[in-house]
Amino acid sequence: MQVRVGNAGLGAVHVALLAALLTGCSEAAPAEEKDTETTASASGGTLGAAGSACELPVTFDIAEDWTAEAVDGGSAEDVADALLRQGPVTLVCEVDAKPAGNIGFIRVWTGDPGKDEARAVLEAFVAAESGASKEAYRTFTTGGLDGVEVEYLYTSEMLDETKQERAFAVVTPDGPVVLHLGGLDTEEHEEMRPAYELAKRTLRGN
Repeated sequence: MQVRVGNAGLGAVHVALLAALLTGCSEAAPAEEKDTETTASASGGTLGAAGSACELPVTFDIAEDWTAEAVDGGSAEDVADALLRQGPVTLVCEVDAKPAGNIGFIRVWTGDPGKDEARAVLEAFVAAESGASKEAYRTFTTGGLDGVEVEYLYTSEMLDETKQERAFAVVTPDGPVVLHLGGLDTEEHEEMRPAYELAKRTLRGN
């Protein structure tokens, strides 16, 4: 025997389904918010100002238990260029995740003042990294600064492994600044990402 459900019956079913979906969404939203709060990094202080471990054209918060150290190229300029320069910028600071239990760094690179915008600086930075692929760029604004961020894959020919990396660039009156997050592998990279997001969120011009 076939059972027919009229429009009124269907309406009741739709209302019941809608109520269930709304209830599920409302429960999912607090869960998502809780997950976000859980993965956010607590601040361990501000880097970049005069007197800090690395004096930079910008300031930003580093994650709790991460440690920062300025990078000195020394007097051998040819060696410094080969090891510390990537595209238009030079490595000036490393923020180490090892004290917090991860293997990797947030590295800060700076360049001379010029006419290039953040996108051009970042594209040149990535282009100089042999093994980079599948770049995805997007813009953002933080602390009054307009920036460009990139996510990409890096393949090591020596290790024959591919991992996730990301970086962002801003341009200041004192020149461009690039912050880069690598990591031993993609898993380490994702575990360190909250510290990178903290740096981006708190970035300010100096």
